[in-house]
Amino acid sequence: MLNSSKAKQIANTQMWSPLRLLNLYRITLAGLASILCYSDSIPYPLGSSNFKLFYATSIVYLIVGLLNVISIKRQAPHFESQVYAHVLVDIAIITLLMHASGGIGSGMGILLVIAVAGGSLLIFGRAAILIASIATIALLSEQIYTSWSHPLWNTNYTQAGLLGASLFATAILAQALAKRLHDSEALAEKRGVDLASMAQLTEYIIERMQTGILVIDHHQKIHLINASARNLLGEKQSNEITISKLSAPLMRQIEHWWAHPNDQPQPFKSSETAPSIMPRFAHLGKDNDSGTLIFLENMAAIAQQAQQLKLASLGRLTASIAHEIRNPLGAISHAGQLLAESSNLDKGEIRLTEIIQNHSQRVNTIIENIMQLNRRDRSSPEEIDLNQWLASFVDDFCLNEDVLSSQIHHTLSDNINIIRFDESQLQQVVLNLCQNGLRHGDQDSLPQLWLQGGIVKESNIPYLEVIDNGKGIEPELAEQIFEPFFTTAANGSGLGLYISRELCESNQAHLNYIPDDSRGSCFRITFADPRRRQVI
Repeated sequence: MLNSSKAKQIANTQMWSPLRLLNLYRITLAGLASILCYSDSIPYPLGSSNFKLFYATSIVYLIVGLLNVISIKRQAPHFESQVYAHVLVDIAIITLLMHASGGIGSGMGILLVIAVAGGSLLIFGRAAILIASIATIALLSEQIYTSWSHPLWNTNYTQAGLLGASLFATAILAQALAKRLHDSEALAEKRGVDLASMAQLTEYIIERMQTGILVIDHHQKIHLINASARNLLGEKQSNEITISKLSAPLMRQIEHWWAHPNDQPQPFKSSETAPSIMPRFAHLGKDNDSGTLIFLENMAAIAQQAQQLKLASLGRLTASIAHEIRNPLGAISHAGQLLAESSNLDKGEIRLTEIIQNHSQRVNTIIENIMQLNRRDRSSPEEIDLNQWLASFVDDFCLNEDVLSSQIHHTLSDNINIIRFDESQLQQVVLNLCQNGLRHGDQDSLPQLWLQGGIVKESNIPYLEVIDNGKGIEPELAEQIFEPFFTTAANGSGLGLYISRELCESNQAHLNYIPDDSRGSCFRITFADPRRRQVI
């Protein structure tokens, strides 16, 4: 809403400005009359009946007008009192000037119309009729006084009556006009408040939208950027910055769209660790030199929706697998067990039964791993204190996996604290990474694990890394480790890393392998920005 003091200041300005203009007219009229009297070139009939009265009245009128400048500026006394005082002084002064100039026949009485009209515009209600009545009484009083004091002068009561009627008509018309102006001002003020409120509401919505919003001109200067766009582009300070300095990949997209507006934009990344961003562009005007509106969509949210659909499909598939494969597999495993209990088997046949049992167990493990996706087809991200969670995880991991506490090292940056993730899914992802790290660590001495977290400088997004002291992963295999059923272990299912990445994607996070020459393999979980909540 508009600030109350500011609204009051605007109202005062609108109220006092007409009175200030009316007083400027009063000063101009009095000053002109005084100058004419002083120059001895006053035109007839001004001051023809009583020059001294005309001159003195003009000087007094000028002084009063100058004093009113101070009272209007100080706004004291209050508005209505000053309006009444000004109008009554005008009626009295103009009546005296008219009398000094020969009465109503001098034409000076027409100035009363301006005084009455000005007062009627500034005062609402029946006061306008009161002002017209006072002016008319002043006219008739001047005529009566003239006829009594100067019987030889010509008096014109008819002209005075007509002028009085004109004053009443002027007051009525001015009052009607003032009412309409007042209603229009009230409506304009209300619309102004509504527009200001709407502008603030729009600014509030844009600032908190999860879609990034930018507005730039044809000189690449940024005029508007919301918080989501700052986070996506890693922008820290937008004052006097151009889009080319903020994000070169985005600038190339804009230039291509300016040249080829019908081409579809392509996703880009503001940094290697940042999520993919899909831009959309629109002209703010009809010509090419007008501003450009840019929408930036985080592809992680779109990927999450696709992930939910994929996991739901996998869930239906696993139900079919459980029904079609698990029962025959159980029969094969049971038959292999019964066959192994036979006393007539030689060593070769016993080895064959062991092969049946091992591979049956392996197929059953694969089915169990795939069914985990069915149980997690919908994630429920929540705010997690990573410091407390990581300390608790390390204690449980050392206890359940029979690992020495000296083998696990965990550190977190002071900047990272709250993340958004499904806690049970985070438990499984980190557990799988730690188990892999111990399995592939340095077996010649003692496997070591480092769990360390921090903030990505470019995007201000938290991450957690799991690092081992093994030999690392061959570059030609690094691109395949997240594919389902890919494994280098003889007894592995090849689904651990695949499921871990799927679970991260369902929480708007990313799991990536980062080569670490100084130690071994490094797997980084880049979490979603905890300040942004995606509603699905």
